[in-house]
Amino acid sequence: MKIEEAHIILTGASGGIGQALARELISHKARLGLVGRQTEKLTSLATELQEAGGDVIAITADLTNSTGRNYIIAQMQEHFNGTDILINNAGMSAFCDFSQLDPEKEEQIFHTNVLAPMQLTRAILPEMLTRGSGRIVNIGSTFGSIAFACFTSYSASKFALRGFSEGLRRELNDSNIGVTYVAPRAVNTELNTSAIRQMADRVKMKMDEPDFVAKHIVKAIMNDKKDVYLGFPESLFVRLNAIFPRLVDGALQSQNRIMQTFTQGNQ
Repeated sequence: MKIEEAHIILTGASGGIGQALARELISHKARLGLVGRQTEKLTSLATELQEAGGDVIAITADLTNSTGRNYIIAQMQEHFNGTDILINNAGMSAFCDFSQLDPEKEEQIFHTNVLAPMQLTRAILPEMLTRGSGRIVNIGSTFGSIAFACFTSYSASKFALRGFSEGLRRELNDSNIGVTYVAPRAVNTELNTSAIRQMADRVKMKMDEPDFVAKHIVKAIMNDKKDVYLGFPESLFVRLNAIFPRLVDGALQSQNRIMQTFTQGNQ
């Protein structure tokens, strides 16, 4: 899909991947609605991109309620006369033993990672269907294909987002609206706490930089890709886990034990 002059909603714009993705999209002359809850960060990013010649607005909104979602769509309509591409990038995680996870945190993870993208997509679809074009881009994770110990709820939420992407793609098969699911492996952002970084170093978990991920997301949109899995050997393990999950169980046993030594006091 053509990105130049496209009107794009980017959620989670103030995060590591979000900021890198915003800069990459502006380099391709997209017109952006930056969405997030951190007004100061959003405004700073919007100002930076505007000074670089970008056509950008900052939209402070809570994706988890209908008021926030309606406000996003209204702002895009007012400033850009609609939305061509929706990028569901906002997300949250938790690194801890599942038995210790605060139920409220678990609900927040599912509201942010699953329900908000689904409901924002539902709200924007009528416009795309009427126009006869558009693209929904869901940023998932390798954890949405290989569920990892100590990331149980996060993994489950990304499995759900992957399933939503697949089902919606099939439903929209006869329309001119595409659905892209991009699954990065671990990314070097603030989402990863000190404990996660120590654990990742111990188990030799590789992390990609946000700029690398952003370039591949934009490339996936431009090439109308359906599914993109980033990183090797993680992308290989995604396929292996789909066919021989019990084999992967065994391969991860020692890593799981190491990971659990870093979860004390984490949620």
